[in-house]
Order: sequence, then C-alpha cells, then structure tokens
Amino acid sequence: MDSSPPPSLSSSSSSSPAADRADGPPVRIGALVPLSRPGWVGAGRHLLAGLELAVREVNDAGGIAGRPLELVVRDTAADPDRAAAAVDELAGLGVAALAGEYHSVVARSAATRADALGLPFLCSSAVLDALTEQPTEQVARLCPAQSHGWRIYADFLLGAGHSRIAVAAQRSIYWASGTRILRDCLAPRGGTVIELDMGELAPAAVCDELLHHRATALLVLTGHPEPAVSVVRSVRRDRRLAEIMIGAPAGQPEFAEWAALLGDDGAAIPFLRYLPERLSPLGARVGTALRERLGEAPSFVAFEGYDTVAVLADVLRSHGIDRAGIAESWPRVAVEGTRGQIGFSRVPGIGVRQWAWPPVQVVDRDPADPERFRILHAG
Repeated sequence: MDSSPPPSLSSSSSSSPAADRADGPPVRIGALVPLSRPGWVGAGRHLLAGLELAVREVNDAGGIAGRPLELVVRDTAADPDRAAAAVDELAGLGVAALAGEYHSVVARSAATRADALGLPFLCSSAVLDALTEQPTEQVARLCPAQSHGWRIYADFLLGAGHSRIAVAAQRSIYWASGTRILRDCLAPRGGTVIELDMGELAPAAVCDELLHHRATALLVLTGHPEPAVSVVRSVRRDRRLAEIMIGAPAGQPEFAEWAALLGDDGAAIPFLRYLPERLSPLGARVGTALRERLGEAPSFVAFEGYDTVAVLADVLRSHGIDRAGIAESWPRVAVEGTRGQIGFSRVPGIGVRQWAWPPVQVVDRDPADPERFRILHAG
C-alpha cells in the first residue's frame, strides 16, 4: 500500500538518532498540528516543538519496550475537513494513537472521526467543551475545557471592576461558546455582555460602538493576526478610549508574533495561560530545552505538546500499542507532567476524558517590558 500522504496534506516524521538504533519497527503516533495559514502557525510551531522534544527524550531513554517512537505529522491548516482526512490517512498508516491540534473546531472534527474509527486521540490544546457530540472513551484531553478557563476569566473581569463587557467576535462555534460562557457567568452578578459582530463591523468602527454602549472592557474574540491586530490598534489609538481595558481570553498575546506586530500596543491585554506560577524541576528543565529548540520563550502550548507525548509514552509502555487498550487506560493515567500530576476523569458536561484541571492563570505583557508576563489572577 502506498503510504505517501495525499497532495493536500503536509507531512513529516520525527524521531531521534537513538530511535534509529532501537530494535524493532517504530511505534507511530499521528500528530495533528496547524503549520500553515489560515491556521495559527505560531501556536502550531510551539505545539510541534513540545511533541518532538518529548519523542526525542523517550527514544533517548530506550523508546517503547525497545522500539523507537515515531511522530507522523500532518498539517491541519485550521481546516476541519483536512483534519478529518488526515485522521483517516493516519489510521491507515497504523498509528497507535493521535495527538495534538490547537484549533477547537478542527479538533472537534478530528475527535469525531477518531471516535468513529476507534482510534485513541489525546487532544493537547483545543478547549471547546463539546469536543465530541456524544460521550466517548476514545478521546482524552490535556487542556482545560473552555467553560472552566473562561469562568476564571469572568471572575477576573468582575474583580477588576468591569461589568459592561463588549466582545468583538467573529462567527464560529468557538467564539459563540466563549461569549455564552461569559454571559452566563457575568449576568447573575450584574454584568452585561455586548456583542459586536466582526462580520459586520470594520475594526475602526468598533471604537464608536464601545462609546455608544459605555463599555469598560473589550474582549477580542477574533482570529490572529487579523482582524485581532487591527482591532487592538484602532482602540489603542483612539484617545476617547484611553481608559478601556482590552482583553484576549483565547491567548493571542502569548506568542512572540503578537508583540512583534503590536509592540507597546500589545501590552496590558489580559489572556488565559495554562501554566503554574512556578514550574517544577521537570517543567524548568523542559522549558530550557524548549527555549533552545524554539529560539524564544516557550508558550504554554509547547508544554502541552510535551505533556501529550509523556502521557502517551507512559500508556504505551504500560498497556501496549493496541488501540482499544490505550483508550481503556485513560482512567488509570497518573503521569508527572511539566505542569503537575496528570490524570483523566469524567467531568459533568464534558464528553471526553479530561485532566481536571491544569493550572490556569490570567496574565498580560508588562507595559514596562513587553517581554515579561505579569500574573493578574489564578484559578
């Protein structure tokens, strides 16, 4: 059978020199990562760096029962159909499990297809609560569900004195879900959420809407870099809005590209980050290695990638490479990750096995030094 990918799917394999010396055929993990536009390429690069670093360390330590671990990478480019096709292809290539993905709508497509095929999928970074339509044993998730993280962000907003919140949102299930979570959290406590449809408004028009609705905070619920960067620039440069807070709960300011594009305008924009206040010795060691690999400070997404392979390697060593056995092992996972002890459980309203919960912070870039992050709130 021809194992080359269809022309529409970018691909690569990752192993280490130690893997080439190991005995037996490789144990393959399929990795779904956004590596081209319109995907969030910066996030994809960090996610892949974490996945690849962990694979290298697994192989340097002897692999999986002496067999090398191999990462078979597919670029999803933020396209749900492309992701579903990649899942089909990777299943045909005999991968033991799937890993990765950053975009929630894409991960939802991949999870649905993986579930149908009986292929275990450990989702690294996609937070949408409804990752699958129905409860499944095939899928587990490392990152917190959107409802958990965004409730913490709502608590932060109220604690900072903001009760009239405007959201500049594009149309997607992910942004709509976030808006609904915010409204459900804020309304019982006297907060108001004002929706600004970025399918109808130009970035400059957002400024007039903020004044009209007397909003004290604007949340940018849009794609990156555009229109997010243009919205921020328009608001920052409107002197009438000097006192308004801009927020980005989805995490756009986490990545170096944000600071490069916006400079000082990109500071003091609170976002959600899934890191502890202080890394463990393992987390610190991995952080140093990731920095060397990336040439910049690693984001929380890079740590999610590393932890994904750490969990899968533990499962493969303990329960073998049988797909059904991998899925059955999710409830018994107990792995030291870079951000805490990882285990999976059932959470009400969440249809997949969930790590409940990774650490959650609200942070921003310090206006005095945009390369430095300030922790504003933790949950």
